[in-house]
Amino acid sequence: MIPSVLPGQPQLHYRDQALYLEDRRLSDLAREHGTPLYVYSQASMLQALAAYQRGFAGRRVQICYAMKANSSLAVLQLFAQNGCGFDIVSGGELQRVLAAGGDPAKVIFSGVGKSRAEMRQALEAGIGCFNVESEAELEVLSEVAQAMGLRAPISIRVNPNVDAKTHPYISTGLKGNKFGIAHERTLDTYRRAAQLPGLRIVGIDCHIGSQITEETPYLDAMDRLLDLVQAIEAAGIATIHHIDFGGGLGIDYNGDTPPAADALWSRLLAKLDARGYGDRLLMIEPGRSLVGNAGVCLTEVLYLKPGEQKNFCVVDAAMNDLPRPAMYQAYHAIVPLDAAAKAPEQVYDVVGPICESGDWLGKDRSLAVAAGDMLAVLSTGAYCSSMGSTYNTRARPAEVLVDGAQAHLIRAREGISDIFRCERLIPPKP
Repeated sequence: MIPSVLPGQPQLHYRDQALYLEDRRLSDLAREHGTPLYVYSQASMLQALAAYQRGFAGRRVQICYAMKANSSLAVLQLFAQNGCGFDIVSGGELQRVLAAGGDPAKVIFSGVGKSRAEMRQALEAGIGCFNVESEAELEVLSEVAQAMGLRAPISIRVNPNVDAKTHPYISTGLKGNKFGIAHERTLDTYRRAAQLPGLRIVGIDCHIGSQITEETPYLDAMDRLLDLVQAIEAAGIATIHHIDFGGGLGIDYNGDTPPAADALWSRLLAKLDARGYGDRLLMIEPGRSLVGNAGVCLTEVLYLKPGEQKNFCVVDAAMNDLPRPAMYQAYHAIVPLDAAAKAPEQVYDVVGPICESGDWLGKDRSLAVAAGDMLAVLSTGAYCSSMGSTYNTRARPAEVLVDGAQAHLIRAREGISDIFRCERLIPPKP
């Protein structure tokens, strides 16, 4: 059965029973570029960004796209051209930002395991801020910066022990998570940071998780973060120039109802004003909410395999191309590119060719399909291609960005020779 409303994807629609993204028929793109294929909507990304921009109208705010969600160069270029900075978690991501034309001064560097080489690389580039995640990292960063004759701009990422009520693998703000510095240790950590000669305190940071669909965790985290700002400044340790509230806002995968970005931030800003911090520079790190519902993954049905307990729809996309179901048991809607059903509807598990029982894209899905039909896996713009691999020596898919009726190839399909290009055979035995 074809859903009358496609989850979360305003640019995705059926026209004369063919599935379109913006003004491009997806079956045409599948024939032109092959499958599996990622296709993204530029309009969807910009609409999602505009919701944040509306929510922040008249405020001092820097939106830093959390590029781990989707790090394709053209996606980064699009956000850079529309005023975004970037939240990075590696030196490689910094190189991507620079290659896409991003401003290093609008880059914030998060992550629990920054190496000395990455610290030097970021300092040389002139990034805006390091989000420091441990007391040991403070000492190392100060040492690296001092050796370069610099002072590293820092904020401390606070772990506020707030339950984001999301999947445990993507929860980041509880005491049992590896991220940030415990709320009760934060004041002493700022005192130590103020003493270190290679550091310059500029802000405070908090990030509690991903795919958050309720506003209460954000409000609770904001209260805990503002309590710390008040305590740090009252103690004369430092002036907090910016407050970074992280990201994590969810999207609609399967009837999820996260608050709209502009509505959420109107409530958060009201709290900020009420507590007297409305004039501070704000930073946020949205990722999934900007790109997740902008993407689809196209795949071809290879075989239909009936069984005693399950019917399997075997497709050419797999867990290496689209890892979220295998990693998180995540739900993605799956719909046909051609809504004119030619086969009887049956319930299938949609699975890939990889030799793992965990290689599935959807379970218990009602589909009217035959071998050779094309399907679209929805809401795959975030944490899908960027988390992909070459497991089973499977080349990674091509990627296309749609802008109205135009379609731009933004990543060529990988070849098998690309996969083992850096490998070397050992010398033959004499």
